[in-house]
Amino acid sequence: MLRTCVNSKGVFKVGVHRPHYQVRNLREQDFYMSMGTMPDGSSHDNRANFPKGDVQEEGARWIYEIANAFAFLGTTYIDSGWAAARAKNPGLIKIDPPPACSMTTALAGIAAKDQVKKVFRLLPMPVLYALAANSTDPDELVMLAQSCCRMEFDGDNQPTGLRYLESNGALRADIDDFELFETIANNSYLPDRYKEVMVLRPGVQGESEIVGDRQQGGSHIFEYLRRNSYIPWGHYAANMAHDAIRYHTIDLTLTDFQGLRHLYYQRMVVALADRLGIPLDVKRRSLTEQELEQLRIQVLAAVDKSGLHPATLWGWNFGYDFSGSGYRLHASHQMIHQQFAMVPDDVELLDGGRMISYSCGDQVAEVVEQYRQEMGSDFFSDYIRCIRENERPDGGEIIGEKSLVVYADDNVLLFVPKAQVSQWELQLMVTADQEGQPVGNVLEAGAEVRTSIDRGILMAQHIFAGLGAKMVTSIEYSKRLGIQNGQRLLYAFLPKLPWSMGAFSEAQQRYICGHFPEDFATACRDQMTEDRRRKSE
Repeated sequence: MLRTCVNSKGVFKVGVHRPHYQVRNLREQDFYMSMGTMPDGSSHDNRANFPKGDVQEEGARWIYEIANAFAFLGTTYIDSGWAAARAKNPGLIKIDPPPACSMTTALAGIAAKDQVKKVFRLLPMPVLYALAANSTDPDELVMLAQSCCRMEFDGDNQPTGLRYLESNGALRADIDDFELFETIANNSYLPDRYKEVMVLRPGVQGESEIVGDRQQGGSHIFEYLRRNSYIPWGHYAANMAHDAIRYHTIDLTLTDFQGLRHLYYQRMVVALADRLGIPLDVKRRSLTEQELEQLRIQVLAAVDKSGLHPATLWGWNFGYDFSGSGYRLHASHQMIHQQFAMVPDDVELLDGGRMISYSCGDQVAEVVEQYRQEMGSDFFSDYIRCIRENERPDGGEIIGEKSLVVYADDNVLLFVPKAQVSQWELQLMVTADQEGQPVGNVLEAGAEVRTSIDRGILMAQHIFAGLGAKMVTSIEYSKRLGIQNGQRLLYAFLPKLPWSMGAFSEAQQRYICGHFPEDFATACRDQMTEDRRRKSE
């Protein structure tokens, strides 16, 4: 049977483990030791660790087991003990901002200013990595930046560019330690001029061609072609430009975000138009909203006649961190950017023939079809009903909100999934229909629906920023074009939390969660209220 928490009764299926068991004691020896002293001076030992007989567990904390709505995403386990504390106070669901960090300030009491640079040259590399990632002292970061690469400066001692070395006919920036260089450049406290010179100026990170841009109302975005890419047919990246620096999602405006998304919508429509041979007399400029909408409708009609079934690929890694031990903790740099591509129907096999090219949305399609066969019902209709009629897994034992919905309008639903594959996961589902069919792909979404999608994604990111999340991966589950299977366009937003980076449980698709989804939804709604309050001040 299909493993999912969704059913046609409109109530999520939730399992509960009530641990009650006996363990045979197979230990041969006792190793009693003193561990220290009690407040009254008496010895505190470890006798509790060495029971004489078998161990009987009469009743450990309940554990809730919830299969993900989508079977391919595994199962979530909620520890009732951990979750109870957050149910009583959803305000506990947050990450406190990091404290101020400055080695220069710490050394001020024991070293003269001219000696600090000498001390920095003696620091071991792991300490420098930690400082590069965590320092909040702009002058200190400038000193670190100048120490790990060679720069050019103007008369005001402001950087104007990097120095380059030539090796075998190729140029490369004169950088001593690339990881240290990149970590410094991704620290938001580094002055903007240094950010621009080190990583933001067009061309400084390579020769990827800029094939689109969007500039309006103080917002500026470049679209880069990633010609030689791990996405084998090439993909595109929409990056905030050097003169519109955004290192925090809370600073991202609606104009910024709609510009980023416009480049995505535009590229997908134009790529399909070119593939289908649709004449398009547009060069060296962006499509207007009206032109985009007209071309989108024309492309959809042509796809239906062509027999092609391409899909879209969109993703966003936000955040960067690098540990002193040398582990890069996220896949991307801090500056806001998003990536996208058009996924083809199939790919050639080495020994001849073709196979379907992978798209993560295909797994959603498989769930929808299997659900229809097993349940005789429409998966997304039942899923939406379960979300809207949700009940708490604790059965109301703890008085708290039961809604999973964070935000909704006529076109989209922003909600907390009943089974989260990342603590603090949010999802955005398109609930609108177009031409009597569910919207399963951005190219099936009209201008009004696309606006709702843009606002919903930005809202999710602002919530995470308010809660203190520093690294968030966002992905799109899209339906293949030219197919009507009831699939709805879905986005998942997956924060990486300091205490939940993933281990063997997650490798087995067993996701451990320390809060009830309903209480995280409450924390998100509270954060939206707080965000509106800040903007009104």
